[in-house]
Amino acid sequence: MNLPQFTKSERDRVAAVLSVLPGLGHIYKHHYLSGFGILIGGNLLMLFIAGWLSLATFGVSLLLVPALYWAAVIASAYYLEDWHGMHDYLHPWKKHH
Repeated sequence: MNLPQFTKSERDRVAAVLSVLPGLGHIYKHHYLSGFGILIGGNLLMLFIAGWLSLATFGVSLLLVPALYWAAVIASAYYLEDWHGMHDYLHPWKKHH
């Protein structure tokens, strides 16, 4: 089965788009530990911090903190090294010589 192969710049853009839900872009580029860490812990921590700061900022942090966090995660996923194809055990359908 031949799946279409994306170029590096196309995979970078796909990772950035997937990071609309922070962590998915990292998972797409096969950085599983950081991806699931961002997806679960990072998002929860960001919500906690934004909520806590909203008491002191009259709610401004409810917009500012998520926007900055989201932008940072998207940039991180875009510039992250792509480990796709480097884990042979994740691609059992490949023939190993």
